[in-house]
Amino acid sequence: MFLPYGRQSIDESDIEAVAQVLRGDWLTTGPAVEKFERELGSVAGQSNPAVTVTSGTAALHVAYAAAGIGPGDEVVTTPLTFLATATCAAIQGATVVFADVSDDTGNLDPAAAAAAVTDRTRVISGVDYAGHPIDAPALRRVADDAGALLLEDAAHSIGGSLDGTPVGSLADITTFSFFPTKNLTTAEGGAVVSADTELLQRARTFKGIGMVRDPERLRSTDEGAWWYEMPELGLNYRLPDVLCALGSNQLTRLGRFKARRAEITARYSAGLADLDGVRLPAQRPGADPVWHFYPLRVLDGRRREVFDALRAAEIGVQVNYIPVHWQPWFADRGYRRGMCPVAEEYYEQEISLPMFPDLRDSDVDRVIEQVRTALGG
Repeated sequence: MFLPYGRQSIDESDIEAVAQVLRGDWLTTGPAVEKFERELGSVAGQSNPAVTVTSGTAALHVAYAAAGIGPGDEVVTTPLTFLATATCAAIQGATVVFADVSDDTGNLDPAAAAAAVTDRTRVISGVDYAGHPIDAPALRRVADDAGALLLEDAAHSIGGSLDGTPVGSLADITTFSFFPTKNLTTAEGGAVVSADTELLQRARTFKGIGMVRDPERLRSTDEGAWWYEMPELGLNYRLPDVLCALGSNQLTRLGRFKARRAEITARYSAGLADLDGVRLPAQRPGADPVWHFYPLRVLDGRRREVFDALRAAEIGVQVNYIPVHWQPWFADRGYRRGMCPVAEEYYEQEISLPMFPDLRDSDVDRVIEQVRTALGG
């Protein structure tokens, strides 16, 4: 039987939560949205409600737009990430500057980020690779010295923390993703959180097509109750009630999801610890990850061999990620292989083993057995 790399964890209470919305008066921009946004803000350690959007990619686009990123600006980020961390900055007209990663966690290396900063740097974007929080204190110093915002792409890590501070309160602005394989799901969806009320207001306006109705923000105040204005451009990235209801119900089980992911990670590590030719994921002191996937590193150039063997054994492993600067769009603009050697070596070794809360211990043991068989251990 094929074992997937990741999958959603849906139960009857999730189905009922969605059904209640379908039976009600609101399908979009109603009370379920407001409820989910308040809950997300609380999980992120913020007094401000979150701004929900239609995907993790939309969250990044909204965050860059809210930060005022545009032509002439530079965004420093990691190449070891999904495309959107970089491309959403490029869509806004910014120049993307890739900096290398730390060898142990795969997260943006503060020293490399500092070396990449120029007087045009407006945002430094770190990614919580595999769910391990970024080195926020060090990256904060780099951002502050540059007069830039620190953005945390926390698509992998809602519910995690660093030194007791929740993910969502470590950076100036944080983005989440609620894709089915993530730590909780709204089917498709994402969110932006920040302690900066003005930044969040700009995010909320942008995701709502740039429209405003608040009398204090209108230029014409003598029109009727139907009046709205568009002071800035925006897009329709609104997450509907029906999906926010699913998100709220999922949040009630986030702690269980996190605990089970930790158990699976520990079981993988125990089963592979004595195996030659692999490197297990690191966890730095003070970091409390929500493990989104298990990034096993296969050494000595054997990653493809092991990947193919596991797929042949019907185990749905994945690779996270192809370095973004290798993509044709970036290559056509002068980005070259070799510019981030640590990230490139990490990619050449990495295999993501199956990880989701409903994974059984017997499934984990099956994966461990097949990895050991593939490596002759």
